[in-house]
Formats: sequence, structure tokens, C-alpha cells
Amino acid sequence: MTNTTGREERKVGHYGGKFIPFHKGHLYAITKAAAQVDQLYVLVSYHEERDKKLCQEAGLDYIDFRRRQQWIMTSTKNMPNVTVLAVEDPYTEDMEYMWLEGGRQMIEVIPEKITHIFSSESEYDVWFRRIYGEDINHVVIDEAREIFPISATKIRNEGVFANWDMIPEAAKPYFTKKVAIVGVESCGKSTLTRNLAQLFSTEYVEEYGRTVSEEIGDGSSLLTEEHYKEIVFGHKHMEYQKIKKANKLLFIDSEAVVSQYYAKMYLGRELEFIEGVIQSQDYDLYIFLEPDVKWVADGYRTFSDPEVRKETNEVLKKMFEDRGIEYVTVNGNYEERLDRAIEHITKLITR
Repeated sequence: MTNTTGREERKVGHYGGKFIPFHKGHLYAITKAAAQVDQLYVLVSYHEERDKKLCQEAGLDYIDFRRRQQWIMTSTKNMPNVTVLAVEDPYTEDMEYMWLEGGRQMIEVIPEKITHIFSSESEYDVWFRRIYGEDINHVVIDEAREIFPISATKIRNEGVFANWDMIPEAAKPYFTKKVAIVGVESCGKSTLTRNLAQLFSTEYVEEYGRTVSEEIGDGSSLLTEEHYKEIVFGHKHMEYQKIKKANKLLFIDSEAVVSQYYAKMYLGRELEFIEGVIQSQDYDLYIFLEPDVKWVADGYRTFSDPEVRKETNEVLKKMFEDRGIEYVTVNGNYEERLDRAIEHITKLITR
């Protein structure tokens, strides 16, 4: 296409949607569209009231438009001609007003003249021509959903985990469920964490307090306040890294309440910075292991007396309860613990 000066007109494309949630069908359309124009503008349409309702009906936490925008930006960061913007939708039952006013707002947001509109619905053509003019190029991409048989409606109806392979890598960490395995020493936390990660083909975060203790060559009795900073912040950093590679679930061996418990036991006081980490935690399930398996000496454990184990177990439970953190308890032999943990986890990812 050439303009009146005889020069080739710059091809500027637009692809938009709510992206609740963003899926590989969207990513495929964006990738195809970007290959056909000089510049592609992807617009995330949002309206807080409408979007919260959509998420609530689907059993999803509210997905803020900035997060949707970030997912697309991350997924297209190697496409230099793609720009991701956001625009607030008019929200009304008057469909004509919503389409026409929404289109006008998109024209205002995009800083260039739009020459190409991309969608997966040929029926949108009549609206696009009213909004952008009869000479607009409406390109329909995979209307039959043959390449990626998915839609945001399908995901909202069936659930994210039922369509996990259709979720782009950038969005998966948001939906991944985090399971914390907690308890006092020698109750099988590390073994259960590793076994669950293996069974569910996913990642796990090891107990970082053990890592630090092994580095200094002694158990928790010689840890200083500085060591606890390394433990809680190092553990949290590992968690952020592992969730990027996790498959639906991430298992965490101990967490900040357990670290606070050890500070209380060995330093004689709780540490304020650990409390801040506790307040920031957002685990989906806490599995509390009762200390009813044999205590095993490994050079880093202290509380072997049965009565002391019982007392410290109650201390840790109260620390969770005082902070309003709900947990499920698991006891029995190692086989029974595994089976009961799997029951709780299965409920978490199928409800």
C-alpha cells in the first residue's frame, strides 16, 4: 500500500482483548500479527468491576490489568515491533456504545494511524469498519482455533489446571499453588517435600536454615541474627526462582514462621524482620507434620526428648494460630503421611 507521495505506507496493527487469562492462542495471534506489520500495538482492555466479576465467577483471584500487561510484555520481549498498552473500557449494557466508544479510546491510545486490525472473529468485521473506516484491513487469525484449541472462556469454565499446557510460561507462576511443609525438627519435612515434588513432577525449595547450618558446621545453637537474615531472605529468593520453573505446584520445606520458631528457641526472642517476611507470605496450603515418627540424630538436631518434642510442637502450632495461619495436620508413619498429604494437595488443585 502506498500513500499520495508514492512511498510505502507504514503498516500499523492493533490486537486487543481482556486476556482473562492470557493464553497461548493469544500469544500465537500476537506472533502472527507482528510478522505482518511494521508495528503492532497490543491493547489490554480493562474495567475493574467487570473484570473482578469475571474472575470471581471463574474461581480465580482478581487478575489486575497490569499483571496481564506484564505477561504479554514478557512473552513478547524478543519481538521489537510489539508494544503493549492498556486502556479502560466503557462498561455498559449498550453494546453499540461500548464498541464505538471503546474503539475511539483505542484510537486515542495508539499513537499512529491503524492500518490493520487482528482478531480471531470474522463477525467483528462490521464493528471494525464502523470504528476505523471501510479501508481498514481486518485479518482473522485461526478463527476455528485449530492451532491452539483454547479460549479464555474455556479456561474460566474448566479451570487453569485443566488447560495448563495452554498457559504461557510468563503467566504460570501466578497460578502455581504453593504448599508449605512445616513442623519441628526430625518430623520428616525434607523427605516428604522431595517425594511430593518428584511425584507431582515439579520443583521444591529446600530448607535454607539447614544449608546455612551446614555451612557454619553447627546446628541452630550458633546461628546469629545475621544468619537468620540470610536464612529467611535466601529462602525467599530460592522460592522466587523455583516458581518460575514449577509445574502447577511448588513445595516449600519450612518457611518464615518456622524460622521465627527457631529464633525463639535458640536466641530467646522473636526477630522483627522475620515477622515482616511472615506477613508477606501467601502460601495456598500449610501441611503441619506431627512429630510422631522416630527422632533421628544428624548432628544438627537438639530436641530429642519426647516431652520436649511435644512441648516445642505446641509452641510452633501456637505461633501459626496466633498469626491466623490455617494449616492441616498430618501424622502417622511415613507412608501414611505421604498418602494424607497427597489427599490434601489433590483437593487444592481440583477444587
